[in-house]
Amino acid sequence: MPTELHLLRLLVWLSPAFPTGGYAYSHGLEWAVDCGDVTDGDTLRTWLTDVLIRGSGRNDAILVRHARRAGSDHVVLNELAAAIAPSRERRAETLDQGTAFVAAAAAWHPPELPERVAYPVAVGALAGRHGMDEDTTTAAFLQAFAANLISAAVRLVPLGQSTGLRVLAALEPTILRVTMESRTATLDDLGGCAFRSDLAAMRHETQYTRLFRS
Repeated sequence: MPTELHLLRLLVWLSPAFPTGGYAYSHGLEWAVDCGDVTDGDTLRTWLTDVLIRGSGRNDAILVRHARRAGSDHVVLNELAAAIAPSRERRAETLDQGTAFVAAAAAWHPPELPERVAYPVAVGALAGRHGMDEDTTTAAFLQAFAANLISAAVRLVPLGQSTGLRVLAALEPTILRVTMESRTATLDDLGGCAFRSDLAAMRHETQYTRLFRS
């Protein structure tokens, strides 16, 4: 299949307009803004760098890769993805988005997956069905993940659109680093140490006023 067609499909599937409901989630960032951990573009970049390198961004990259590979057991991968979510809302975030992704991607004939499926598993499985390059799929997924959280921060802090775009540009080396480092990662490498981000996700569940679901 032509590389250009793969690119077109990834651009559609990981577009903010693709109806996964990603706009409704902040991944705990709402609490981070509320408590003063994230106040501007620099602190947002630092926060997202940690999430990508040491937190759920890295885990998702590993899951995307393994779900992409032929012969993958998507049921086991899905169970792992749900099990490593550090909070109730994080678990709902990945399962709700993944399930919505599969429903929206019906025109591209996704493979058979669990009824409720984690987002990185869903994306990786569909990319595998269409023979898409693993590195490109992983990088595109991480880019979309970062862009969604930046969009949330633009509304929460608030930040200007220009600041948000500068943060996204600054994260490109980090996204490529995580993409490359996840190449040889096994499922035993799942885990992380972005503790502040995990705590933010837990505390968001009881936050008094909220704009986002997580």
